[in-house]
Amino acid sequence: MFQDRRDAGRQLADELADRDYADPVVIAIPRGGVPLGVEVADALNAPLDLVVPRKIGAPNNPEYAIGAVTEDGSVVLNEAAVRRTGATEEYIERAGEEERREIERRLKEYRGDRKPVPIEGKTAIVVDDGVATGTTLKAAVKSIRSRNPARIVIAVPVGAKSSIAEFEELADYVVCLEVPRFFRAVGQHYQSFPQTSDEEVRRLMKGHRG
Repeated sequence: MFQDRRDAGRQLADELADRDYADPVVIAIPRGGVPLGVEVADALNAPLDLVVPRKIGAPNNPEYAIGAVTEDGSVVLNEAAVRRTGATEEYIERAGEEERREIERRLKEYRGDRKPVPIEGKTAIVVDDGVATGTTLKAAVKSIRSRNPARIVIAVPVGAKSSIAEFEELADYVVCLEVPRFFRAVGQHYQSFPQTSDEEVRRLMKGHRG
């Protein structure tokens, strides 16, 4: 049980510091991954950046994820969910484009005038506050991989066993502090788990210059 996101970030930072990854760049997933990303970046004396994946919701049920998209258009689909909901290619393309516009808006809001941190040839450490199904994180990894880092490290405090096993195949390394035998939701493993606001993300990013 983690006290809050900052506590989880400090514990994650301690674990990552012991592994001594070369040329690290910390890439946090907003909004909840940013408080952890700040702790990790500070501990590793590394630059901090963002990747913003957004889920693609099912037709007539936007809360049910059938896939995810990132700012560069990288899309990951849950094929079983696509078949189950009857989502067409046209629907997926249209919904993905809408989410991509929202991603661009958020990146502009969160980064301000800062440019993306170069990661080619470096260690990209992707940080989030936990992994449940992992759909959005898969899209994030796909997008980051296209930027040619030397390696991708996924760093989370807690995750579902099945999802962590998948990411061990998708990433070069996975650092997960807790893999509970019975996993229901990320928030159940925190004493305090309020929603991270846009204002907090802006403040944290503005205060961290790497």
